[in-house]
Amino acid sequence: MHGFTLRCLPLKQLFIKSMTWFLAFSPEQHPIVLQIGGSNLENLAKATELANAYSYDEINFNCGCPSPRVAGHGCFGVRLMLDPKFVGEAMSVIAAKTNAPVSVKCRIGVDDHDSYNELCDFIYKVSSLSPTRHFIIHSRKALLNGISPADNRRVPPLKYEYFYGLLRDFPDLKFTINGGINSIDEVNAALLEGAHGVMVGRAAYNNPWQTLAYVDSAVYGVPSSGVTRRQVLKEYEVYGEAVLGIYGKKPTVRDVAKPLLGLFHSEPGNGLWKRRADAAFMHCTTMKSFFEETLDAIPDSVLDAPLAEAPSRSENPFANIRDVLPPPYKEREQEVLYA
Repeated sequence: MHGFTLRCLPLKQLFIKSMTWFLAFSPEQHPIVLQIGGSNLENLAKATELANAYSYDEINFNCGCPSPRVAGHGCFGVRLMLDPKFVGEAMSVIAAKTNAPVSVKCRIGVDDHDSYNELCDFIYKVSSLSPTRHFIIHSRKALLNGISPADNRRVPPLKYEYFYGLLRDFPDLKFTINGGINSIDEVNAALLEGAHGVMVGRAAYNNPWQTLAYVDSAVYGVPSSGVTRRQVLKEYEVYGEAVLGIYGKKPTVRDVAKPLLGLFHSEPGNGLWKRRADAAFMHCTTMKSFFEETLDAIPDSVLDAPLAEAPSRSENPFANIRDVLPPPYKEREQEVLYA
């Protein structure tokens, strides 16, 4: 029940409150995608139906998580790449239960099933057996031999040539690239080479000021607002106070403030700010008190500095990518029809 205690609430009311805590979000977060996972078609249908009341902009099916709890005992996540027929059935079930677009998040392979043709077989079968037209591709394979999820994000090598091969071989589908992209320069380089979208995960979370702060201007061409981190935190305080405890004891100050912990990455005072935040999480009950106890660690020169020019990186991981693409894929229609 993710943090909910039984107290005296009826089971039905507890279930509704739990689902609200998991699924609700503020309108400012649009566009927002819900990712669901599982290997039971009935449960996937129910999960999709539960999400309808919240008006997500897209429903995504997890075929990429390598965690032992998910891909091992759970028998879903990236392990489902080995069963594209089931994924096609699951996507058809999900699509039938929602009016939102649907998509699949996957890797480029699993263990020794890592050839480009096997990846194409998966894409071809899923898209042929379901309405799925959007795939988010983490450009590494997954290793299910016991390494940690963290190691699965860095040990298997990136193979961006597989992603760009998919763009060539499936021109009617939409592909978003993911994995190892750490700067706005790299985002724009991926888009310039033809990617329909770019997913940035760890870099955006660990260093949001040097990534997310530049997206509007550097990617979408919107003039820079000149906003400072102090101004961002003032607005975030208003947002935080409005959502604290609205689902019983959740969210807590820790829940609301945790996404901020990378805001001062590599800046003076960053280490002290994080230590003070850890201490404040133990007793602060408002965002105002949290900021009063922690922000003194950060110099005014950092808090009040407007957004500077986007940092430039000379290395382009997609340079000459067209020269190393795998041989073109030829779909094997009979395998789809009789799988």
